[in-house]
Order: sequence, then structure tokens, then C-alpha cells
Amino acid sequence: MKKKYLSIVISLSFTTLLSGCSTLEEKPEAIVTPEPVAVVNDYPTRDRVEYVLNCVAQHGGLTYITQYACGCKIDKIAEKMTFAEFEAAKTFTYLSKGQTGDAGAVFRDPAQSKDLRKRIKEAEASAEKSCFVK
Repeated sequence: MKKKYLSIVISLSFTTLLSGCSTLEEKPEAIVTPEPVAVVNDYPTRDRVEYVLNCVAQHGGLTYITQYACGCKIDKIAEKMTFAEFEAAKTFTYLSKGQTGDAGAVFRDPAQSKDLRKRIKEAEASAEKSCFVK
């Protein structure tokens, strides 16, 4: 008798527990969307380091001053151009100088090439002024 009574109590308790859980109103959780983060720059580390090393070589070798100034310079350029624009501008600049005549015209003459080469030249000049102490 005790087993039967215990069995009924357990099953009633379990049923009450389950039915109580299923009748609770579930409140939808507030959807939290993160605020969009502005991409300060999207330059890969490898490309930053390569730029800094080339800049240091152009400015007389590795010293604290040139290392800091060249790091500053790529940061300033990154504020003005996305990495895709920077990469395209460097490519157009390199290929327009490397090819002469009609072969170089493909890289030298399009409006996109002229615009990007002008923008990178201005960005580098501005960065040079603000980062290097003369």
C-alpha cells in the first residue's frame, strides 16, 4: 500500500511540475544587437609591417624615430583609405612606372588609376608631414 501511495504521490508531483512548467508564459528575451563598430582600418598586419620596413629603409635605417614615424605614417594613411583602395593604388603606381608605352597605358591612363594614385600621393604626403619631425 505504501508503494502504491508513494507511486501516486510521485506521479502527481511530477505531473504537476511538468504541467506547471508548460503553462508558464515565456517572455521573449530582449534581442540585444551590438552597435555597429566603425572599421578604423582593415589593413592586415603583414602589410603594415612591410610598409613600415620599406619606409624605415627609405628614411636611413632602423632607429626608434624612424620606426615610430613610419608606424604613424601607415596609421595616417589607413585613416584616409581602405586597404582595398591602398592596395589598388600601390599596384597602379608600381605597374604604371614599370611599364612604358602602350603596355603601361593600361595601368596609367584609366580614371580610376589616376584618382587612386593621386589619393595615395596626397595621403602619404600628409602622413609624412604629420609623423616626421623635421
